[in-house]
Amino acid sequence: MKKMVSINLSGMLFHINEDAYQILHNYLERLREKLPQAEREDILQEVESRIAELFSGMITPTNQVIQTPQVKEVIQILGEPEDFKQTREENHKTEETTMSHNKRLYRDPDNRVLGGVCGGLGAYFNLDPILFRLLFLVIFLLFGTGLIIYLILWLITPEAITMAQKMEMKGDAFTFDDFKQKARNEYEDMKKHFKGKKGSANEN
Repeated sequence: MKKMVSINLSGMLFHINEDAYQILHNYLERLREKLPQAEREDILQEVESRIAELFSGMITPTNQVIQTPQVKEVIQILGEPEDFKQTREENHKTEETTMSHNKRLYRDPDNRVLGGVCGGLGAYFNLDPILFRLLFLVIFLLFGTGLIIYLILWLITPEAITMAQKMEMKGDAFTFDDFKQKARNEYEDMKKHFKGKKGSANEN
């Protein structure tokens, strides 16, 4: 049986298995190394608060212990420490944690009908994804190749999973304020997801 560890995150007590705790600990230490010293503690407190909120949504009456897959899911939501890097704004001459705002093509999991290819193309070219859906449909009807092209793009285009990737997909600079807002949005989405599951269980 896996050893269990009790941890305190933002004043909330969680029980977590030893392997999951080690992954979480390593993540926070790697994040600490990447952050500018002037903002390090404030950012870490905010990160721990977001982790605590996400963990709270994962606890159920039948599962009171945080497991390794749940820790990995939270890390995936928040993004890897390598997604963050220090930069200096010329206008304000202040340091902030940000990611390069060069655009990159991803599949958009938040705006998809099938694989998120059209959503990703829409974000990349600043166009309505419906235009690309219609384009693939027209190519399919006229030449019969629309579906093949779509499947190839599905296979070769990575999915935007982390917050940093989703911002990069849109060509936005990824600041710490973005990180906080995105983490809150992910938490709200997760709460709705678990409420839906509970509602379905009660109906059954």
